[in-house]
Amino acid sequence: MADSPSPHFRYFADPDLPGWHRWEMMDDTRFNASLAPISTRVDGAIARVRMVPQRRHSNLRDHVHGGALLGFIDVAVFAAARAFGVMGEGGASTVDLSTQFIAGADSTHPIEAHVEMLRETGRLFFVRGLVVQGDDSDWTTIASFACTARKGSIRA
Repeated sequence: MADSPSPHFRYFADPDLPGWHRWEMMDDTRFNASLAPISTRVDGAIARVRMVPQRRHSNLRDHVHGGALLGFIDVAVFAAARAFGVMGEGGASTVDLSTQFIAGADSTHPIEAHVEMLRETGRLFFVRGLVVQGDDSDWTTIASFACTARKGSIRA
């Protein structure tokens, strides 16, 4: 989806990751902003959503905290929907999110959610995905998830 002006988000070519787009909240006091920077890229049927963890996202094992992973997955679902062009912005919400934790994520390296759109209806969309860490040739699976979400509508 093309860069677009928005009262709530900035969506623009990521200067640090050629071929990716950055997804940022305009209001940095909102929860989503605590996970920034978030970057997206669509590779065929998969939307890749990347987060660079910070120390505040870590637990005492220096892994990304499970709560931070859940927050990232929730945000990644909507960033992916935006990247796929399924929705814009507005009062969207998570209806159901099922997550299975598989391995710890090193809090000093980027993590990615690889999100697949399963179905879209007028008001809902359904996705599944994996949170991974590593590089294109050697991913470690951190978590798997499935989500049902309600599309938002812009409020006047």
